[in-house]
Amino acid sequence: MTTDRHLRLLQRDDLPQAWDLSTLAGWNQTPEDWQLLVELAPGGCFCVERDRTVIATATLMPYGNRLGFIGMVLTHPDYRRRGYARQLLIELLARASASGIETLKLDATEAGESLYRSLGFRREQAIERWWRAGSPATTPQKNAAACDLTPWFDVDAYAFGADRSLLLRTLAERGRCFVNKEGFLLSRRGRTSTYLGPCLARSRDAATELFTRAIQAGEPGWAWDLFPANQDAVRLATELAFTPQRQLKRMVRGARRDSNYERVYAIAGFELG
Repeated sequence: MTTDRHLRLLQRDDLPQAWDLSTLAGWNQTPEDWQLLVELAPGGCFCVERDRTVIATATLMPYGNRLGFIGMVLTHPDYRRRGYARQLLIELLARASASGIETLKLDATEAGESLYRSLGFRREQAIERWWRAGSPATTPQKNAAACDLTPWFDVDAYAFGADRSLLLRTLAERGRCFVNKEGFLLSRRGRTSTYLGPCLARSRDAATELFTRAIQAGEPGWAWDLFPANQDAVRLATELAFTPQRQLKRMVRGARRDSNYERVYAIAGFELG
């Protein structure tokens, strides 16, 4: 019997199966997160299908030709160690090269690091997921007001290393948005915890005010991804009763693309950068 297996673009009809994979892995993504990837990067979301079932995925979120982020590298447990992840990554590398993307980054688990190294990625720095349990809302929560992040786009592009204004606009529309004179913070519901990020702030005081406002909402739990090299972010997370949950490695391939991490208090997500 011949097995039907091939690599192809991920389609909207595949999203329930893709979400099953991330849920099986214990990740925090929602169906809406998968939909966001397909909407913003329709030519960068791939899967391996076997007998009409999605068994592996990988995505590439491009930010112009300066920078691209690889994420959602998932394989069903029954099909691991068969080369599907490598096959998907080689396809993404070819797509990135054809598009002229100068730098690729990803956040690697310990299990995946050797594969990424074999494909030319190198360590950049550590990145950590911090978490805290939720609590009842401390203030009445109103519907989030419209949030204009336009004044922050240039500042964010400098700190992040590329223009991601379209992503910021989309996240602000779909989640909650907090802004003060020195920074902004976005949040969105996750499968098990509400995600805090991205956050850019010119000072620790500004970041403190933003995160304090955000966690006044009653949620089952909070997830915050930060760079431990930003010691102000670590100290703030500790003061707000967050604790480290897991550590990954930010890895890079291609041209060096430095970012101003002193202002980055939270990233947008492991699959988004």
